[in-house]
Amino acid sequence: MRVCGANAWAAQAPGASDLKRWLLLAAQLAATILVTWFVVDRAGVSLDGLRDFDVAGWTLRPGLLLLSCALLAAGYLVTGALWGRITRDLGGGATPWFAAARLFMIANLGRYIPGKVWQIAGLAALATQRGIPGPKAAAAAIVGQGVAIVAASTIGAGRLWTYADGAGWRWLVPVVLVALILIGLVPAVFSATSRLWFRVARSEVPAELDSRHGAEWLGIGLASWLVYAGAFWLLVRGLGYDVALLDTASSFAAAYVLGYLFIPAPAGLGIREGALVFFLAGSLGPNGAVAASAVAALARLWTTAVEVVLAAAFWAKHVADGQREAAG
Repeated sequence: MRVCGANAWAAQAPGASDLKRWLLLAAQLAATILVTWFVVDRAGVSLDGLRDFDVAGWTLRPGLLLLSCALLAAGYLVTGALWGRITRDLGGGATPWFAAARLFMIANLGRYIPGKVWQIAGLAALATQRGIPGPKAAAAAIVGQGVAIVAASTIGAGRLWTYADGAGWRWLVPVVLVALILIGLVPAVFSATSRLWFRVARSEVPAELDSRHGAEWLGIGLASWLVYAGAFWLLVRGLGYDVALLDTASSFAAAYVLGYLFIPAPAGLGIREGALVFFLAGSLGPNGAVAASAVAALARLWTTAVEVVLAAAFWAKHVADGQREAAG
């Protein structure tokens, strides 16, 4: 989920120029394709290799694959519960963790509708039905995404550290890692970072934003990303690859951050996969770059399928509850 404030939402409004929107989309698509192809090419992927790769050669481990799906779903629930906790701390009222997770997951379906407004707008609308002020719900979503970026960056630093072995810029990795930790531990740093994040999101800083909650929010965010990264490691293991936990798990987190930071790519599409190929190519055997391409594509399907199935189940329950209340 990308953050966007009221001004960014207005740019997506139906009254905006259709030609301008189409030109922007075309430019975003072109930029995404070019950057993705550059990264994948640097990893050593060739069209002949992709054509010759046979996924039937994977040695599937069904138990690990199912466990990876369950763990990924658990990570989504933790993220949803974190949104509920942040909403409460911002003065939006307390919501049971599972109810908060359900609202958050249903709103995530908005990611698959063109335009960036629908996910946060949908979350605000659903929250309002539960008596949660919409602005508080939206602000909590913005904070939650910032927390996710910091948490994923913390875990992804492990892969950058191993990748940069011998490189002159390797020293930057621990420096950035310490800076990320300070965001949660030092209230003044958290406050300044949060205000900057809301400015980037072009949204008003909530008056209730309290730096004392920073460590708690980041702790929960870190826990959710440990679950996500561990789930990806199980997925790769479930395909028959005996890969190291640290490098594989942190590669997933680092790829997410890189995909997020490349603004033109919706949901990091293409950039995240290219980064995964780049990071995993050396870990998946002699034809590692091509194998990593297949794994990266499967990972996108895996995250989307688990998210959509879980959100759809919650949506069905939400609709059924509404019909029952209307009938009663």
